[in-house]
Amino acid sequence: MSQKTCLFLTPFFLVILLVLSFSKPSIPLPLSTSSRWILDESTRNRVKLTCINWVGHLEPLIIEGLQKKPVSYIANQIVSMGFNCVRLTWATYMFTRPNYTALTIATSLDKFGLKEAKVGIGMNNPEFLNLSLIEGQKKVIEKLGTNGIMVVLDNHVSKPQWCCSENDGNGFFGDVFFDPSEWLQGLSSVAKLYKDIPNVVAMSLRNELRGPLQNKDDWYKYIQEGISAVHEQNPSLLVIISGLSYETDLSLLKERSLKVSFVNKIVLEAHWYSFYNPSQKWFSQTNQLCANLTQNFLSKSGFLLNSNNTPVPLFLSEFGVDQRGENEGDNRYLSCLLATMAEYDLDWALWTLQGSYILRQGVVNKEETYGILDAQWCALRNPTLIQRRLHLVKQSIQDLSWNTPTNYIIFHPQSGQCIQISEDDHVYLSDCGNFTTQWTHNVENTTSSIQLKGSFGCLRAVGDGHPAIVSSDCTSRTSFWKHIASSKLHIASQVEQGKYLCLEKNSSNSMIFTSKCLCLDDLGKDFLNCTENPQRQWFKFVPRNVK
Repeated sequence: MSQKTCLFLTPFFLVILLVLSFSKPSIPLPLSTSSRWILDESTRNRVKLTCINWVGHLEPLIIEGLQKKPVSYIANQIVSMGFNCVRLTWATYMFTRPNYTALTIATSLDKFGLKEAKVGIGMNNPEFLNLSLIEGQKKVIEKLGTNGIMVVLDNHVSKPQWCCSENDGNGFFGDVFFDPSEWLQGLSSVAKLYKDIPNVVAMSLRNELRGPLQNKDDWYKYIQEGISAVHEQNPSLLVIISGLSYETDLSLLKERSLKVSFVNKIVLEAHWYSFYNPSQKWFSQTNQLCANLTQNFLSKSGFLLNSNNTPVPLFLSEFGVDQRGENEGDNRYLSCLLATMAEYDLDWALWTLQGSYILRQGVVNKEETYGILDAQWCALRNPTLIQRRLHLVKQSIQDLSWNTPTNYIIFHPQSGQCIQISEDDHVYLSDCGNFTTQWTHNVENTTSSIQLKGSFGCLRAVGDGHPAIVSSDCTSRTSFWKHIASSKLHIASQVEQGKYLCLEKNSSNSMIFTSKCLCLDDLGKDFLNCTENPQRQWFKFVPRNVK
């Protein structure tokens, strides 16, 4: 398809693209780690990865979208949406087996009878057709580099195919398509190939280890060998490591640590989706389910960020939702997730860029509803997600002093906005920019005031259905607040004995009111079943410690 067949971007994004054409983001290189942070090795400043996944591991082994748009256009797109890196997936066989390495992009398309895709690439990226599969990947990565985009190379599978299932042969060391020696060969080849390509900043060893063969001893053995294979060929790269059970469980590191000769290049990764939790459960148990899933994530992966252990960076390398907004379970999951992402200021990669696939699971031009682009790569499926809901988590919210926070932003994950102060001392929601209102609050105290930073004013509840205000009265009952509900996302004031009012986003505007707490009894405990949606009352104290 020619790029002339659709109008791609809104005027807002067109303006951004014009700016970017004159000023591309610079890439801080090389990257290193210190404690739980990823840093620019030369300046020792934090570098936060805010990435988009982009698929190149399926049967044709061609990076998706080349048949829809020029690669330079896609790269500009990525920058315009506020992403600074791409997690690019690849398959081992492309680098280890002659029947794949010998293929050109044209012959790979012919092999699968993909005539329409071949025509599309011929129109949009004709210089790619006669390149080998590896050369095509390298050319895309170089184009990302000219646009200031970092690349994390993710070994997604060995045999090219869709991922993932328990018995697809790609799950764990020793599976039918997952030979450890061949895997190490592939890692070494890729690390060596990109040694002189500066925007390739990291390699993740393997996506979503899983299946009946998974065990801790083999994990330690082969992960350590994989780390060495990458580091020996390309010591400037970060090495990103996944755990067990579809990248949801790193708790084996509580038992023993990895034995490596260096520590300042190691990053751990995790995934967090709403899978296995049906929408009906979200509808009836929103607070409890959010609480349980958050605790599970923190227990199995987030513990790595805890200063009481030996903290390391944790990269949330996949999360995502149906971008059409039709799945209410996904919508509630995302609010729950964003609260944790903001609180811990995680590095992350959203699944996914592509709105369609050249060939996936036998289907030509299959649509991807988790893709931020539509099936024709013409428009954003959900502009609100990209432009607003991810706005705060795209920023560096915390730095190396995060263990002793003094100031907080009050974040509303459903809208992606933060609480600000109006001229008449009412509170409202607005974008979480550099000038977001900050607060001081003792989050460890059961009940305490929420004071406006740099003033004597405190947040105060006036009454049920009334706007919240900032008042000089910081001693009355209605100026004291606490987290209630199992999710710890309701911020409530006890206006009278046995009665709480919660902060709530007004349904018709951006004002913040105090109202009867949703899905909670008068003591602030969860109802066992609740048909109301409590998200409009979800607020999170987010430490803000950057200068």
